[in-house]
Amino acid sequence: MHWKISHEERLVTVTTDGPMTLRDVEAYFDAVVVADAQPYAKLFDARDMVAQLSDDDMMAIGARMSAYVRDQGQPGGPAAFVVTTDVARDFIERYLNLMPSSRQALICETVDEARRWLDEQTRAG
Repeated sequence: MHWKISHEERLVTVTTDGPMTLRDVEAYFDAVVVADAQPYAKLFDARDMVAQLSDDDMMAIGARMSAYVRDQGQPGGPAAFVVTTDVARDFIERYLNLMPSSRQALICETVDEARRWLDEQTRAG
């Protein structure tokens, strides 16, 4: 996983490149928290993702997300996920089911679609 946090745009962009593990997800979460970027919009490009996460890993991700929402007292910003494979879609759907907040989220097929949707969400908010 690679990410860029733009304070100017209030946007976090994430790309995946091959295997993704629990450590990768935890490092991403930590980077977002340290940068105080939880309320920013998120564009998660999972077109090249190969999730290597067990059910226990998914539960750990859910617990961490719950702790962040509880500790920060605010939901995360809108999140658009770009997926083109069944494996990536399955991971993202499981991830979204674990989200403890009322964050707006959408699964998209293209980066352009994701950007347009995020733009609409940030203009409306």
